Amino acid sequence: CVPVPDPDMEPVDYYKVSKLSVIAKGEPGSTSSPWELVPPLLEVYRERGHRRLAARTYDTKCRSCMWGCRMPVEIIVDNWNSRGRRKYRFETFCYGPLSCKLYKPGPNRKVEGRNGMVYVEEDWVDQMAVEHRGEDE
Repeated sequence: CVPVPDPDMEPVDYYKVSKLSVIAKGEPGSTSSPWELVPPLLEVYRERGHRRLAARTYDTKCRSCMWGCRMPVEIIVDNWNSRGRRKYRFETFCYGPLSCKLYKPGPNRKVEGRNGMVYVEEDWVDQMAVEHRGEDE
């Protein structure tokens, strides 16, 4: 296997792992929350839209769910200077049904901007991203 070039931008430690073998097969995944099934195509996730997910909830309840996601996010600190400073952090998201009883949004995200300004991502951002879905979609 090969280590990733920049760990701040990747959710994994290694790429190109080979010579894996199946030692034993597990039991079938859960068909209710957390949904432990084969994940759908990436287009399905994009179409559904995401909501922020509390990191603690992700770690304790949603890590095995096909709708829970922890991924690297790139923040351009100064949008007017695209070659300027960038920051990286991991954030957790939920693409699951709006009716999921395990879902907890966590605190509003804060993003540093130019000249020390701070942008707070309010709840309406998540609501807008999933407004096209029903409660059980």
